[in-house]
Amino acid sequence: MYRERPSRVPGAVVWRRPGASPGATLRILPDGCMDLLWVGGELLVAGPDPVAHLGTGTGDAAGYTGIRFAPGTAPAVLGVPADELRGLRVPLASLWPEAEVGRLAERVHAAARPGVALEELAVRRLASAPPPDRAVPGVVAMLRRGAAVAEVADAAGLSERQLHRRSLPAFGYGPKTLMRILRMDRALTLARTGVPYAAVAARTGYADQAHLSREVKALAGVPLGVLIA
Repeated sequence: MYRERPSRVPGAVVWRRPGASPGATLRILPDGCMDLLWVGGELLVAGPDPVAHLGTGTGDAAGYTGIRFAPGTAPAVLGVPADELRGLRVPLASLWPEAEVGRLAERVHAAARPGVALEELAVRRLASAPPPDRAVPGVVAMLRRGAAVAEVADAAGLSERQLHRRSLPAFGYGPKTLMRILRMDRALTLARTGVPYAAVAARTGYADQAHLSREVKALAGVPLGVLIA
């Protein structure tokens, strides 16, 4: 069973998922976030996904453990712009010195709760990292509420071009893409409570039910009904 809890890192969650059966397809929906993962005895980074990421289960009994950072937070922890990792899964050792990652992996491996060790790693990195772009929290909050990109840029005191340029290293893509992803997340949350699709579309900012269906298929790769079945 998937489990998560709030992290000491602001806006982040620590999560754990059982290992998937060998050959099973894993569909990871885009959520505007990046994750630091402990999988198969290795530290990995999951970059921001513009569309669903498909993986394959390995049957690893230890499963998957990770810390999922709020949109715009991970670059400060990792020291890498988000757009350089868009749509990727990479070993942490490809971003940080291999010897340092080896020591960190030993620490996580020895921990009774790997999620706690990942969390402590992130807390230490954030304590010494430069602060993230000050505009990020407000931009995310407005996009999450469904504000138009022009409105978000105006509130941040930026042109739309400036907002786009600053969004790439923070989120991995432009504000319009992030808005679409966050809107789909709101729609899925609502649809899973049993709200009719037409009402979901109206309450989450889609033009109509057909628009909702097209967007979900474009971002998730499968129809809405498949995701909430």
